[in-house]
Amino acid sequence: MSDDYLVRIGKLIRDARQHRGWTQSQLAEALATSQSAVNRIERGNQNISLEMIARIGEALDSEIVSLGYAGPMHLRVVGGRRLSGSIDVKTSKNACVALLCASLLNKGRTVLRRVARIEEVYRLLEVLNSIGVRTRWINEGTDLEIVPPARLDMDAIDADAARRTRSIIMFLGPLLHRMDQFKLPYAGGCDLGTRTIEPHMIALRRFGLEIAATEGIYHAQVDHSVTPGRPIVLTERGDTVTENALLAAARHDGTTVIRNASSNYMVQDLCFFLEALGIRVDGIGTTTLTVHGVPHIDVDVDYFPSEDPVEAMSLLAAAVVTESELTIRRVPIEFLEIELAVLEEMGVDCDRTTEYAADNGRTRLVDLTVRPSKLEAPIDKIHPMPFPGLNIDNVPFFAAIAASAQGQTLIHDWVYDNRAIYLTDLNRLGGRLQLLDPHRVLVEGPTRWRAAEMMCPPALRPAVVVLLAMMAAEGTSVLRNVYVINRGYEELAERLNSVGAQIEIFRDI
Repeated sequence: MSDDYLVRIGKLIRDARQHRGWTQSQLAEALATSQSAVNRIERGNQNISLEMIARIGEALDSEIVSLGYAGPMHLRVVGGRRLSGSIDVKTSKNACVALLCASLLNKGRTVLRRVARIEEVYRLLEVLNSIGVRTRWINEGTDLEIVPPARLDMDAIDADAARRTRSIIMFLGPLLHRMDQFKLPYAGGCDLGTRTIEPHMIALRRFGLEIAATEGIYHAQVDHSVTPGRPIVLTERGDTVTENALLAAARHDGTTVIRNASSNYMVQDLCFFLEALGIRVDGIGTTTLTVHGVPHIDVDVDYFPSEDPVEAMSLLAAAVVTESELTIRRVPIEFLEIELAVLEEMGVDCDRTTEYAADNGRTRLVDLTVRPSKLEAPIDKIHPMPFPGLNIDNVPFFAAIAASAQGQTLIHDWVYDNRAIYLTDLNRLGGRLQLLDPHRVLVEGPTRWRAAEMMCPPALRPAVVVLLAMMAAEGTSVLRNVYVINRGYEELAERLNSVGAQIEIFRDI
């Protein structure tokens, strides 16, 4: 490589290291090299191989460093191994992305503790940085500091990053109080069929927001004279729709009543955060929220997002399908009670500790121990309902669990157009799943899982379900292009390895 390229690469590495909040010594330790070697690399004074660049990119979770040198990430899974020991549940993906959007409400410094280091978060950070928000990882990269500018530069928005996350839709609520007009790229994320933003618009029009959609861009216009004169009734009890309405109501100078609101975990976390900003929210945990808005918010706030119930369900399913005894710690039990009731009906042997408080002081946690069990198919179909029903994102995990049970299980995923189709990928691994229509799949168990090589489904939860089945299958499987898993899970392979799995991360270089 030429000296000029070495200097440019060194600067990229230095910037990525500083963004993560690491010292040169910490990066050197992660790479099993010396601090002086890292110093030479960052100054462009040392030749560096493509392999080392890829290793640095993985260590720093930086696509900037790995882009152009390392291909997509794949997993090589040696299955048939029993898990053992204990594993902690990480903070909630869906809560963290909502809180990143909510930080736009605040003119002061926001610190979010133990933020999930996942691709969905990275994409939102890229968007926030592009419009002028300063973010940095602090406390050895565990916490995230967010400082907004006096004026957001929406013309400079990173459109590519924005299109790779559906969470960008939650910029609408905070932005409508900050400017008269702005543009946002279309929301992306998982491939789960047609997902209209009309429920968002029905709520946000009450705050004067109008949107015209052309050529992949939402063109937003705000009439600040319009305010909600009566309760807002959401036409869809959706999580992001409720969050957008909350974000709009937070800086509305008055009282806003939101009816048919979701009371799911990420909505409750957002409400707790709004309270930390000084906004009173009545009815948390119910379907009617009353928000007492504050037109100007300028406070330094420190907040702990709660643990992720869907990740907890993922780990629980991993224990069930691999017939393992595993303790899952820091489980937000309020948001898994229906799932556990169904699993106990199926014969899952598990027990739980007494409840204790999460670091936000509000969410109830337990430690859950799962043991090898003889499973029977449930009498009733598995189907999601708004909280406190069975969580829509937990439905796919029942496909792998049902495949481990004796009998037939009907799974009805009525919310998403395509996700039930992706569950039939389990047939490549020995499953017997029959697709009845785009929303219903019939699962026959028990299954003798077998190893296979396949592409990762383009939807987060079905992708993890495939990984879990590979962990149960004797032999070596390969799951290719797992970016979608990294969107929602932090170091999942490494953490599963810590309790007995054998999963190797590799790339095409």
